[in-house]
Amino acid sequence: MEALLTSLADTALAEWVRLSRWGYAAINALHVLGIALLIGAIVALDLRLLGWRKRLPLHELGRLLQPVAIAGLLLAMVTGALLFLADPSGYAAMPLFVLKLALIALAIANALLLNLGPGLANATPRRLRVAGLLSLLLWPTVLLAGRMLAFVDG
Repeated sequence: MEALLTSLADTALAEWVRLSRWGYAAINALHVLGIALLIGAIVALDLRLLGWRKRLPLHELGRLLQPVAIAGLLLAMVTGALLFLADPSGYAAMPLFVLKLALIALAIANALLLNLGPGLANATPRRLRVAGLLSLLLWPTVLLAGRMLAFVDG
């Protein structure tokens, strides 16, 4: 594993991310934008799943917000991978980073189980509430873990 991490750190792209002040700043800004799109769309949809604003048709709200959340997630993942290149061994050694990745996997699994299973239109109200609550707990925790990475060693 260490050999793979070292190989990643030795790439030209990794060197550029480490040494380019404006490149790193731009990637970081795009990462924050991706997170904002993801969390903004997800929180609104999760609140509806929990029963808030029941007058808003869930299916229509999902059709509006899910693509925004997916675009945000993809942007955050691509830029997060680029940021990882700045110090692959350092990030991989941080338990908080590993926890963040595990939480992301759980949050994505929660969304996939709902959408590839019954979907928003056919899920029971209980299933919608459970999915919304899990998502509302997981995604902000991912956000907090990510922010803490910048300030906490280990």
